[in-house]
Amino acid sequence: MTTLLFHKPYGVLSQFTPEPGSPWDTLASWVQWSGVYASGRLDADSEGLLLLTSNGPLQQRLTDPRWGHWRRYQVQVEGLVSAGALEALGQGLVIQGQRTLPARAQAIAPPIDLPQRQPPIRQRLNVPTSWLELELREGRNRQVRRMTAAVGLPTLRLRRVAIDLLDGGPPLALTGLGPGEWRQVNGEECARLEQLLRQRLRPQAGNRKPTARPLSRR
Repeated sequence: MTTLLFHKPYGVLSQFTPEPGSPWDTLASWVQWSGVYASGRLDADSEGLLLLTSNGPLQQRLTDPRWGHWRRYQVQVEGLVSAGALEALGQGLVIQGQRTLPARAQAIAPPIDLPQRQPPIRQRLNVPTSWLELELREGRNRQVRRMTAAVGLPTLRLRRVAIDLLDGGPPLALTGLGPGEWRQVNGEECARLEQLLRQRLRPQAGNRKPTARPLSRR
């Protein structure tokens, strides 16, 4: 099994094959490793952790919503994050006629390890921006952007920083990877992924009760 952790830059599709007429780049420009495919996806205008694997069952395991793997995002939004907005995000919102699962949401300070984005975000001088951390266990189309917009906080920049394996160990994380960089999972991570494949789905698997987080800065 070959599994890679890739820091997907802005402007790159989560696939190796270009789309006709698309202005976006593809993974083929960044990862020269045959036989691996994205487990889940990030939109072209989003950044961050993307897992690439040659193992079909693992790809399915990590994207099957019945398992409820938590994914952590850092989101720069237009406006100031309020306690009410965090509560609404945490409880779940009706998006396109369907309620999202409860999430974990908290306000954070701007990430200290944040690389410059090319092109930079468009920011209005008279409108403040702020950051929040949002953890989801489902992956609907443009879900984070739709959720923040629903509470009056349009997303300006979005990056995924971690994927929880739900085994009590640390998540797979973006740490140490700059935009466009990738690495193979290490021995410990590989063993944990193989262990995941041996687990059987149980009722409510992965559906740990989200905890409401207070408005805070860190």
